[in-house]
Amino acid sequence: MALSCLALAACEQKNGDGATGASAPEAASPVTPEHPSPAGDVAGATNHADNGAPDLRPPLLTPEAERGVKGARNVLLSFARAIELGDYGQAWAMLGPADREKWTKAAFAGMFSDLDDIAVAMPDGSMEGAAGSSYYSAPISVTGRDAEGRPVRIEGEAVLRRVNDIEGASPEQLRWHFETVTLSATH
Repeated sequence: MALSCLALAACEQKNGDGATGASAPEAASPVTPEHPSPAGDVAGATNHADNGAPDLRPPLLTPEAERGVKGARNVLLSFARAIELGDYGQAWAMLGPADREKWTKAAFAGMFSDLDDIAVAMPDGSMEGAAGSSYYSAPISVTGRDAEGRPVRIEGEAVLRRVNDIEGASPEQLRWHFETVTLSATH
């Protein structure tokens, strides 16, 4: 499982200065009340055992890195880590409100809980801007094995959004967050 996370990190897209690679995120400072994570304090933001550890919320980045592709990928990598580690509550808490309504916490966890050898791939996506917001879209592929040992693949797309430094925007709007996620299982 640790190798899956490392392999996923290696998919890191070019950052704003043109460098590539899976370099460690540019950490700014520890999470403090002034700098809450994208997951926020959503009820249910704990792992499947509901003990809250480990905290898989994305680490803070420098303001410049946070605004670009690196910031969006940071959120996606945290989501992928949560699923790979079986921490479905934290992954669910990162979803946008519409997706948390579409899938209850139990239904979201049910998509993955019976799988073994889970690996999540989120290849490079694309960034677009529109009407004061930035959007980052990337494909998602979750693979694993069911109870009979058959391969299972869950595919979809994640769309993240952030407001582009518009006066009056809330701190939550200024951070990358899930706008929508689509997932469908195949065998």
